[in-house]
Amino acid sequence: MDDDAMGRFPVPDVEEVPEDVRERIETETDEAGFTPNVFPAFAYRPSHFRAFFAYHDALTDETPLEREEVEMLVVTVSGVNDCLYCVVAHGALLRIFADAPTLADKLATNHRTADLSAAHREMLDFAVKLTETPGRVDETDVDRLRDAGFTSEEVWDIASVVSLFNLSNRMATVADMRPNEEFYKIARDQS
Repeated sequence: MDDDAMGRFPVPDVEEVPEDVRERIETETDEAGFTPNVFPAFAYRPSHFRAFFAYHDALTDETPLEREEVEMLVVTVSGVNDCLYCVVAHGALLRIFADAPTLADKLATNHRTADLSAAHREMLDFAVKLTETPGRVDETDVDRLRDAGFTSEEVWDIASVVSLFNLSNRMATVADMRPNEEFYKIARDQS
C-alpha cells in the first residue's frame, strides 16, 4: 500500500491485512481508480477499520438524507476541525454529488458564505455547534432542525454524521493522513 497514506504510523502491507479488509480495499480501489488513503491508514487496526466503515456505510447507504447533504456535513465539520484529508477527499465527493464545483471550498472555509437553502443553513449551523460546543446543544437546536423540515430520523442521522466525522477528523490529524493527489482534481473544471 502507499507508504504516504499517513505519516505517524506504519501503513500495513496489503498482503498482511485480513482478507475481508483486503477485499474492501481492493473494491474501493477498483471503484475509485486509486486507493483512497483512508483505507490503508485505517487498515493499521483491522477491527477499527471494520467498525468505522460499517458505521460510515450505514450513514451513507441507510439514511433519508441525500448523499450531497451527508457530504455537506462532512466538509463543513472537517473545515471547522482543520482536517485536510477529509476536506479534500469529501470535497471531491461533494463536487460530484452536488454538481457544484465551488460549494465544497465555501463550506470548508465558512459555510455562511455559501448559497444555501434555509434548511441546509440550519443543518450546517447545527453541525458547527455540535462540533465546537457540543455541551451547548439542547432541545432548541433539535427543534430548529425539525422546524426547518428535517424528520426525527434525519436529525438523528445529521448528528450521527457530524459525530462520526469529528472522530474521523481527529484520527486523520493524529495519524497525519494525507489526501491523495487524485482527490484535488476530481470534478474540477479542467478547461
